[in-house]
Amino acid sequence: MGNKLKILTKGIIKENPVLVLLLGTCPTLAVTTSAINGMGMGVASLAVLVCANMAISLLKNIIPDKVRIPCYIVVIAGFVTVVQMLLKAYLPDLDASLGLFIPLIVVNCIILGRAEMFANKNSIIDSALDGLGMGLGFTLTLTVMGLIREFFGSGTLFDKAIYGASISPMTIFMLAPGGFFVFAILVASVNKASNGKAIKKKDFGCGECAMAEACGQKTEEQEVKA
Repeated sequence: MGNKLKILTKGIIKENPVLVLLLGTCPTLAVTTSAINGMGMGVASLAVLVCANMAISLLKNIIPDKVRIPCYIVVIAGFVTVVQMLLKAYLPDLDASLGLFIPLIVVNCIILGRAEMFANKNSIIDSALDGLGMGLGFTLTLTVMGLIREFFGSGTLFDKAIYGASISPMTIFMLAPGGFFVFAILVASVNKASNGKAIKKKDFGCGECAMAEACGQKTEEQEVKA
C-alpha cells in the first residue's frame, strides 16, 4: 500500500513533471494566461496520461520493441482525439481558448516519457497511479501559474474581477516574459524548499536518454558491456 501511495504522490512534488523534471514547458508557458485555461489543459493531459499509461501497460508484451515509440504515439493520439472531441462537444469555449495545444498533447514529453520510462515496465494499476500522480502535478502547476498570471496581469481570478479600476494590472504577466518570470519563481521555490535536491545536475548525453535505443544510440549499460 505504501508503495502505491509513493507512486501516486511522487509526481505532485518530488518528481513534478514541470517544476522538477522540467518537461512540458511549452504548453505550461503558453496556456497559463488564465487559471481556467491552465486547469483545463492540466485535466485534459491528466486524462490522456492515465488512459495512455494503462493501455501501454496492457500492450507492453504485444508491441514489438523496435517500433514501440511509434506505437506509443498512435495510442496517445487516439486518446487525445477522444479528449478533443469531448471538449468540442461539452466545453467549446475552453477548446477554443486552448486551440492547437490540445492536439499537441500527442507530442508532450511528459506523456511519452511516462509511457517509455514507467508504463512499459509496470503493471496496469501502478501505471494508472503514475499517470494520475504526474497528471495531478502537471494540473496543479498550470493552475497555480494561471492564478498568478491572471491575478497580476488582468486583475481577475477565474474571470472574476478582484480589484477595481483604481489599480492597473501589470499586463507583462500576460505576455511571454511574465510567463517565464512566474515559471522561474516556482522552479526556484520548489528547489529552495527541497534544499537544492529537487533540481539536480543532469547528464544529457545519449547514454542517459530513455529514447537512446529508439534512435540507434547505445545506453550506458550497453556501452559498459561493449
